[in-house]
Amino acid sequence: MQTQGARGFQLSAAAPHAMSFPASRIFIRCDLFPEEFSIVVTLKVPNLPPKKNEFLLTVVAEERGTLLLGLSYSASKLHFLFLSEDASGAWQTHVSFRNTALTDSRWHTLVLAVSQGTFSLTVDCGLPIDITADMPFPATLSMQGARFFVGSRRRKKGLFTGLIRQLVLLPGSDATSQLCPSRNAELAVLSIPPILQGLTGTPEDNEVLKYPYETDVKVTLGSQPRCTQAEDAQFWFDASRKGLYLCIGSEWISVLGGKRKLDYVEEHQSLFTNSETLGLEAFIVPEVGLFVATANRKTTSAIYKWTDGKFVSYQTIRTHQAQSWRHFTIGKRIFLAVANFEPNEKGQEFSVIYKWSPRKQKFTPYQRIATHSARDWEAFQVNGEHFLAVANHREGDNHNIDSVIYKWNPRTQLFEANQTIATSGAYDWEFFTVGPYSFLAVANTFNGTSTKVYSHLYIWLVGAFQLFQSFLTFGAADWEVFHIGERIFLAVANSHSYDVEMQVQNDSYIINSVIYELNVTAQSFVKFQDIPTCSALDWEFFSVGEDYFLVVANSFDGNTFSVNSIIYRWQGYEGFVAVHSLPTFGCRDWEAFNTTAGSYLMYSSAKEPLSKVLRLRME
Repeated sequence: MQTQGARGFQLSAAAPHAMSFPASRIFIRCDLFPEEFSIVVTLKVPNLPPKKNEFLLTVVAEERGTLLLGLSYSASKLHFLFLSEDASGAWQTHVSFRNTALTDSRWHTLVLAVSQGTFSLTVDCGLPIDITADMPFPATLSMQGARFFVGSRRRKKGLFTGLIRQLVLLPGSDATSQLCPSRNAELAVLSIPPILQGLTGTPEDNEVLKYPYETDVKVTLGSQPRCTQAEDAQFWFDASRKGLYLCIGSEWISVLGGKRKLDYVEEHQSLFTNSETLGLEAFIVPEVGLFVATANRKTTSAIYKWTDGKFVSYQTIRTHQAQSWRHFTIGKRIFLAVANFEPNEKGQEFSVIYKWSPRKQKFTPYQRIATHSARDWEAFQVNGEHFLAVANHREGDNHNIDSVIYKWNPRTQLFEANQTIATSGAYDWEFFTVGPYSFLAVANTFNGTSTKVYSHLYIWLVGAFQLFQSFLTFGAADWEVFHIGERIFLAVANSHSYDVEMQVQNDSYIINSVIYELNVTAQSFVKFQDIPTCSALDWEFFSVGEDYFLVVANSFDGNTFSVNSIIYRWQGYEGFVAVHSLPTFGCRDWEAFNTTAGSYLMYSSAKEPLSKVLRLRME
C-alpha cells in the first residue's frame, strides 16, 4: 500500500502466520539472542481503542508456545517484552515507554536500542527515552526451536493492522547514529525491501480511483514537454514508446509502460579541439543552456554550447596544460575552476576559478590559487558551508606533498585554505554523503618509487576530515561513487602497476579496477567486484530508464592507445556485466548528459585533438 508518499506492507488478517520464519534462519552458528542490539521499525498505525494491543514482532518457542521476545504497542505506549529466567523459574519482563503517540495515522521511525540493562527508544530522530530496568535483558536467551512472527503473536488476536515499511534487527549496535539526523526523520532508512523503495511524495497508488466523480484531465501528445509547477498532475502520452507519464514536481513519472532500455550506441558528433583533451565537464547555466568545458593540453581550453543538437564553440580560456574543470554554484553565482598542471610563461604555478557574468554571458577570472601540478578540483558542501579540494600531484619531482581543502569565506567572498592532507601523486577527489556523514576520497597514483600505494577515504568529524579507511590501489586515477537503490558503491580506476625495482612489463597496464560496496554493519567499504581494465583513467555512472551502467575509460594496453572502452550494465546478483565495447583512442574522460532529445555519452582523448559525442539509442 502507498500513503503519504511512502509504501508499506499491510498484513492479511486471513493469514496471520504468513510473515513468519524459524529462528534458525538467522541464528546459524549460535542459538543465543544478542545481548546488545537495536530494532528499527518504520510504521503507520491507525487509532486504537484504549485497551487494545497489537504486536509488531514476536519470537515464540514453538513447542511450549512461550513468548521469548516481543514488541507491541497500545494507544499511548510501546511495550518491549522478554523472557527472564533464574533458578527459581521463568517470568516475563515488561519494559513500557509511555506517551509515544504512535497511533496518529502518520509514518514514524522507531529505534529501540538495548544495552547492558538500558532500554532506549528514539522516535523520529527525537530525544531518546531511556529506561534502566531492574531486570536486564538476558545474556543467554536461547533461540533453539523458536520462530519469528512479524505483525502477530501466532494468533489473530493482537494482529498488526497498520502499515509496516521497515523492520531491522541490528546486533551489537545502537542504530540511532546510522539513521539520525535525517531530513525526513519519520521515514529514515536503514534497510527496506526493494519493492517498498521509491521516491516519497508521489501520489498514492491506491488513491488513483478514490473519488467517484469525473474531473478534467489534460493529456499532452508528441515529444516530451516540459514538467514544471504549471504542468503538475498533468499527463503526457509518448506514442513512440507507448508510455503514459505523470508530471510530479519537475519529473515525468512513468504510470503505464514506456520503459526505456539501452539498445545500442551510435556516434553523434566528432568534436575537433585545438589540442588533446584531458578532462570534460558538462553543466547547465539556467536560462542559457547546456555547456561542456574541455581541459586541453596546450595553452587554450574551450567551452562549447549545445546548439541545435550539437556542441559549438562558445568561449576560449587561456590555461596551462589543463587537467580538469569543476562546475559549482554558491547561491545564484556560477563558477568554473580549472586545474592547471604546468606554470605559466613567468614560471608562476596556479589554478583559476572563473565566475559566470550574466551581463557578458561569459566566464571571467575570479580568483587565482597557488597549486602544484594540479590534477583535479572537487566542490562540495558540509553543514551549509562551501569547500573546494585540489589534488596537487607533485612539486618538482616530489610526489609526496600536501593537497589542500579551501573554504569559502562569505565575508571576503573568496576561498581560503582550511585543511591540508598528505597525498602521493594525487589524481582525483570524490565527495559523497551517507546519511548525516560526509566523506572525501583521494586517488593516490605514485609515491616516487611505486604506483602500489594506498588511496584514502576521509570522514568529516569535528570540523575537519579524518582518515576513515585505506585502499591498496595501483596508479589510482579516479573514484566514482554511485547508488543503486539503498546500496552505495565506490569504484576505483587503476591505471598502472609499476615499481622502480622491477622491470617494466607491457602487461602492467592490464590490471583489475575494483568496485567496493558499503557494508553498513561493518561500517566500511568491502570489495564487491574486480573488473579487468587497460590503464583505466575514469569511471562514469549513468542510468537509462530502470537500468544502471558504468563506462570505463581504457587508455593503453601496453602496446597501443587504440583500446576499446567498455559499458557495463548492472545485473543484480551478477554485478556489472560488459554489454557494449566502444572503440576509443587514448580515452581519458567520460561524461554522461541528457537533453530533451535524448541521452548521450561524451569521451575525450589524451592522445589526439578529437572528442566524440555518442548517442544512446533506446529500444
